[in-house]
Amino acid sequence: MKPLFLMMFLSAATAASAGSLSVESPEMAIGALAPAQFADMFGCSGGNVSPEIRWSGAPEGTESFVVTIYDPDAPTGSGFWHWVVADIPAGVDSLPAGAGSDPAKLPKGALAARNDAGVSGFLGACPPPGSKHRYILTVKALKTAKLGVPANATPAMIGFVSNMVKLDEVSIVATGAR
Repeated sequence: MKPLFLMMFLSAATAASAGSLSVESPEMAIGALAPAQFADMFGCSGGNVSPEIRWSGAPEGTESFVVTIYDPDAPTGSGFWHWVVADIPAGVDSLPAGAGSDPAKLPKGALAARNDAGVSGFLGACPPPGSKHRYILTVKALKTAKLGVPANATPAMIGFVSNMVKLDEVSIVATGAR
């Protein structure tokens, strides 16, 4: 088992270094989250709207994508996953604004995983007052059409499984504060 795991790890690391995948989000383009991307709970008064996301340059052999938004600065000891969408078909190259709260806007077959608030879909930013947090939007190109994780898979499980079949990944970072 150890040699297979090592081969998978080295294969994923080599493929990820190829790096032709790119991502953009109009709402995150200035390096700071727009008010619409803040939560409408926990003391925040944003729109709780997931950003528009577009990507291109998927490597040959891409069969699906995973899109995540993660806050490594959340005061939890493990960060905070705001949005995780897996099993996005290879022919898809964007998610519209609001796809995180409207499953009809997600591509057929995509899996909207539970975020760290325990809700399937997007939860906007809401850093504690006076602190500035980073929000990392990541798109991973995968060499499998389906991750094969259960519908209630955690973001950590999706991250683990997707990293084993990753061809490439790209991230952009925006900050948010209140």
